[in-house]
Amino acid sequence: MTTDVRVLQQTEWNAWYDNLVLAFGGVPEPSDERGLDNALTEYDRSIGVWDGDRVVGTASAFSFRVTVPGGASVPAAGITMVSVAATHRRRGVLRSMMRRQLDDIRSWGESLAVLTASEPAIYGRFGYGVGTYQFNAEIDTSRVRLSVPPGTDDVHLRYAAPADVLDACEAVYARLVPGRPGMLARRPGWEQLGLLDPESRRDGASPLQCVVAERDDEVVGYARYRVKPEWDASGPKGTVVLEELEGLDPAAQGALWRFLFEIDLTSTLRTRGRPVDDAWQHMVSDIRRCSPRLRDALHVRLVEVGAALEARTYQTPVDLVFEVEDTFCPWNEGRWRLSGDAKGASCVRTEDPADLALSVRELGAAYLGGVSVASLGAAGRVRELRQGALVEASVAFSSALAPWLPHGF
Repeated sequence: MTTDVRVLQQTEWNAWYDNLVLAFGGVPEPSDERGLDNALTEYDRSIGVWDGDRVVGTASAFSFRVTVPGGASVPAAGITMVSVAATHRRRGVLRSMMRRQLDDIRSWGESLAVLTASEPAIYGRFGYGVGTYQFNAEIDTSRVRLSVPPGTDDVHLRYAAPADVLDACEAVYARLVPGRPGMLARRPGWEQLGLLDPESRRDGASPLQCVVAERDDEVVGYARYRVKPEWDASGPKGTVVLEELEGLDPAAQGALWRFLFEIDLTSTLRTRGRPVDDAWQHMVSDIRRCSPRLRDALHVRLVEVGAALEARTYQTPVDLVFEVEDTFCPWNEGRWRLSGDAKGASCVRTEDPADLALSVRELGAAYLGGVSVASLGAAGRVRELRQGALVEASVAFSSALAPWLPHGF
């Protein structure tokens, strides 16, 4: 098979995007969603694979900045819109795009690549490890009670049209970004993602609703949600579907959660994509009736091991030599000495004996502080070559707040 991998031209976008839609089942995207995807596409960071005049593969890379432990906002390539035509599976199309992308990302001077996976098994062979998880729940609000933090009654809530308070909500979000690893600094245009509201995606629920939390005339939080009415012979049993909730402090969060728990004519609150350490878990009377469940979220790939490990800080002083395996990006292979603490770090090549041996996939999993190096060791994914090195690495790499991807891309 003769194929051509090249940078996407703006005139080719519709054919390129149609291949993506077909690969994901062929159901047309709502026009506003397609329009936003078009507006956000970075053409010089997008590639396609052509077989003659037909598009048979797509991939793109958003230019993100992601928060890492220590609070730094690090450039990262957000891999997205990856597809291979069903007619061209198992012919090396995906591998050729992954090869081109990682080479390009390295040439752009970006040390990280991140993605969300339609199928988690796909990307491990290209060096991506699951670095964050998301927490979903279906809470029986008819039986679960909420105990809110002190000061909650000082927070005032008001309804607002989502678009009318967009700037105030984005200001709340921006203040939270430096405090939690994995959060994305939103570039202009990305704020529109939270306003997408196609009827085809509501599943019988209402249009998007919004409440803002205020204290002393300042917006300190917001929630975007839908309500899905439902009745049976016993009466109302509607569902609140939470899309997004952010609060600057415990009282603001408590006021918003209490509001969602107490919406009239509902008995279920459905959340998705929340942080695994979300505070509401410690406010509820019965976690079992919240049906908590985890799934993978952000997959992380260190494109430049040394630069990536230097970009974050470490909870405790660390001095470790890693023997890194990376067959797909061989420039990362070999021994690296990481020395650092809560103020900064250096990571350079060394010939010293290794303390730990692992692949770049495990480094990606542990990078944001949400996956324990020791747990990877217990699974046989990290080999301890010096006694005590696993514990040292686990403590140093950890994060006070669980890393979290706030939205897909």
